[in-house]
Amino acid sequence: MREEKKRRPKWIEKHSITKTAVIYSRSAKFILVLLSSTLLVIMFSETMLLPAIPEIMQDFNIPYSTAAWIFSAYLIVAAVMTPIAGKLSDIYGSKQVLLILLILYVVGVVAGGFSENISFLLVSRIIQGVGLAAVPVAFSIIRDSFPPEKLAMPVGVFSTAASGGSVVGLLIGASIIQNFGWHATFLFIIPVAMIITFMIAKFVPPNNKTKQQQEQRHLQSSVNDNSSSRKHVINGRKSMIDIKGAIALSATITSFLIALTFIENSDSLQNSMAIAGIFFIASTASLILFIFIEKRTQMPLIELWLLKQRILLPSYIMMIVTGTTIFLVYPTIVQLVRSPQPAGFGGDAVYAAYVQLPFMLVFLIFSSSTSYIISKLGKIMPTVLGSAISIAGASGLLMLHSTGLLVSINLTIIAIGLALTITALWNLIVSSAPKEFMGISTAIGALLSFIGMAIGPALAGTYMHNFHISIDGIVGLYPSPESFNMIFFTAAMLSAVSLIFSLVLKRGTSLYKNMIT
Repeated sequence: MREEKKRRPKWIEKHSITKTAVIYSRSAKFILVLLSSTLLVIMFSETMLLPAIPEIMQDFNIPYSTAAWIFSAYLIVAAVMTPIAGKLSDIYGSKQVLLILLILYVVGVVAGGFSENISFLLVSRIIQGVGLAAVPVAFSIIRDSFPPEKLAMPVGVFSTAASGGSVVGLLIGASIIQNFGWHATFLFIIPVAMIITFMIAKFVPPNNKTKQQQEQRHLQSSVNDNSSSRKHVINGRKSMIDIKGAIALSATITSFLIALTFIENSDSLQNSMAIAGIFFIASTASLILFIFIEKRTQMPLIELWLLKQRILLPSYIMMIVTGTTIFLVYPTIVQLVRSPQPAGFGGDAVYAAYVQLPFMLVFLIFSSSTSYIISKLGKIMPTVLGSAISIAGASGLLMLHSTGLLVSINLTIIAIGLALTITALWNLIVSSAPKEFMGISTAIGALLSFIGMAIGPALAGTYMHNFHISIDGIVGLYPSPESFNMIFFTAAMLSAVSLIFSLVLKRGTSLYKNMIT
């Protein structure tokens, strides 16, 4: 027995308080694969839907401004639900909350498969957005299964699952759309999602997080917070969920995106710019209110003091920027490929999939290898390198996007940069937060990434609506070459912002090391 005890890694010994904990530690890799499949399934579903946007716009007779909400509404709900799901998992246990969210996701997918108008489709997307909060909850379980010094590998695997799902979804989705219509993209995923949910229910052990642990964590937060007026309730009589903060945050994001929508319609609605200004003001006011609530609430949706951390603040900003960049460029490629000539290439869904395929394949490869790169270059250098490569790829798209081959080459370059940056950022966020706040730190990172992803399609829709052309013999308006130029230029500027903050992050870390030595 002593020899067996000596052979156990220290981190297993530390967590092996009970027999269940020992088994849990030994099966960490199996749990990693199983829970990463949740992200794989969700990205599989989302990527299948992307090539179908032109068909959905045609079937429901909706403009780009409305089509953008197919993704934006979904991601807004996901952004707000992410920290709420994190709180609920602390109270009731991660596994229970994860299963409920996965069931909701399946319900939303079923509803999407039977949507006959844009309103019903958007409602189904909102339900799916609630279910999307299952991803950070699954990641939380994975994080708890590995010691901090071993987190680079599971972070890489988790990111790889997203890329793997996207690759498969892209190939299968295009064929489904071509042969069976866009409704089938929803219906195809239902049995897969149900199988994953069943396997998680059967094989993932429950965790032992309790309400008392949550209260103890927030009590520790009050010690770390410099504000002496902040007090936490630990007697369980107050709500553990920051509903007011969630409403204020939802209003902030939604108002901002509605303002973008009215800007898009500025040529068809005389006072739309004034309405857009009102919504921008409402968004700013909601943001101020959200900060006010978070500073004074007993159980905040976001621990604002984490935003002051030397490493976390630049990392969070870069999460918004990279999220915006991905969903600014990626849906745009579908419109570029599928718009009739001379607006685009005049291709079908399958051709659009093949143009985008190198992006997904390279993203898959570099996401899985970033943990090795981190071990060689350190935690921060991959963000600098990735941001610089993203600038090169976006600039290449701006200058060279006249053929599918050129688009694929430049998308490949962007994929390398984004894969390096995003995976390294997740590793920084997980490893740099105080141990007792790793969960909420991960939730904040996911929330900000979702916010960026929600902004991306709306911003692309703004450009495509304001810069459009008509084509002789074809009914309707299509994005002009200027709209694609503006989108790719914006992507390059966002990548430059990411590079600036990665350099700030590198310099700040160097100064900190010099101070402690």
